[in-house]
Amino acid sequence: MSDADHKLLHLEDFLPYRLSLLSNTVSAAISSTYVDRFKLTIPEWRIMAVLGRFPGISARDIADRTAMDKVAVSRALSRLRGAGYLRRKPDRNDRRRTLLHLSAAGDRLFRRIAPLAMEFENRLVESLDDRDRRELDRLLSRLMDRARQL
Repeated sequence: MSDADHKLLHLEDFLPYRLSLLSNTVSAAISSTYVDRFKLTIPEWRIMAVLGRFPGISARDIADRTAMDKVAVSRALSRLRGAGYLRRKPDRNDRRRTLLHLSAAGDRLFRRIAPLAMEFENRLVESLDDRDRRELDRLLSRLMDRARQL
């Protein structure tokens, strides 16, 4: 192989591509759980999961936590609100902000899907031993921290 060949991008070895491919593959596999059974899109489920964990945050906070663009968040919030899964409340400290919560129906749906998501995660990582899982978590955290710095 020539020097020039070594400098070419080999997509299949390029870490950002591999991470994207993994993310897309995992998302596609797990999404069948909530797309087919519960008629939710990936962004809608991500928002429900965030609100299940962090109730009372704004749409901007959701966009920050999910790394989704504001338009995708806005569309998903609109669909969730239309389906009756969200409640909106004005922020007492800043009337320009609206705080979001799962409605009772949204919370019930979240509690039905969350165990299925956890079961999927367990099946995904079952080929890793405890040490590998801890190492994967450590490495993903380091890569995320570094990506935020770049």
